[in-house]
Amino acid sequence: MALLGTVTLAAVLPARGGGAVAVGRTADVAIGLLFFLYGSRLSAREALDGLRQWRLHLVVVTGTFVLFPLLGLAAGVLAPYLLTPQLYAGLLFLCVIPSTVQSSIAFTSTARGNVAAAICAGTYSSLLGMLLTPLLAAWLIGSTARFSADGLLTISVQLLAPFLAGQFLRRWTAPFIGRHKRTLGRVDRLSILLVVYTAFSQGMVEGVWGQVTPGRLAALLLVEALILTAALTSTSFAARRLGFGEEDRIAIVFCGSKKSLATGLPMAAALFGPQAGPAILPLMLFHQMQLGVCSVIAGRWARRPSS
Repeated sequence: MALLGTVTLAAVLPARGGGAVAVGRTADVAIGLLFFLYGSRLSAREALDGLRQWRLHLVVVTGTFVLFPLLGLAAGVLAPYLLTPQLYAGLLFLCVIPSTVQSSIAFTSTARGNVAAAICAGTYSSLLGMLLTPLLAAWLIGSTARFSADGLLTISVQLLAPFLAGQFLRRWTAPFIGRHKRTLGRVDRLSILLVVYTAFSQGMVEGVWGQVTPGRLAALLLVEALILTAALTSTSFAARRLGFGEEDRIAIVFCGSKKSLATGLPMAAALFGPQAGPAILPLMLFHQMQLGVCSVIAGRWARRPSS
């Protein structure tokens, strides 16, 4: 509801001129703080301990950074007829961002899966995404959209540097973050909403939303539904064929089939600049779709008989 309200606000009252500059700079600061908090929350010791289940994490990483990009490229056959170049660029970007952490853990826990593995898998995916997402985006999207190479440097300065600072200062910041978890959680959400407002405002001012007709929106939803179905089916099939136990299979399916809105939106803003509006729309829609579908799956698995 907050995302929908933010998009509506940007449509009715988009930031213009000096206001747009101020909102953009505020969003940049908020994103830096967001990734500083990510770095402060991550326990390097827990992440290293989780490497013992390297086979599980390898399957999740393959699904996130190999299977999804291949599905995105396969959807390119439909792009000239169903999607605008900007929407297809956003779809490709969706396919190269890392997996979620919080929702993967929540769904795995609900379905009585391996929660510890889900925590580590989501963490590794996020860390790898800081390196792989901009590189894959530059490779796959560079010729499809007005992709800015300067975005690679922006990723380092705006996202990676605060994350590393959070890791370095974690000894001092972690206790404070632990005591104020709820308040800082609101900071996370506010940062995401600022990115959405800034990107959609730019799109309104430049008139790019006139290209997103109801027909193209319906086509985008259909393509995303097919991609999500393929990801869920493939991760489940691979986990079974590789001989993973039931709890591990649950973690693989939920971690290997989802994409992170919290990480993807700031990266899209950094990489696409003024063209970020249409680029983030596929991610926002996929985010809602994956939450709805995975909540149903998690509920069904939660009702299975205990072994």
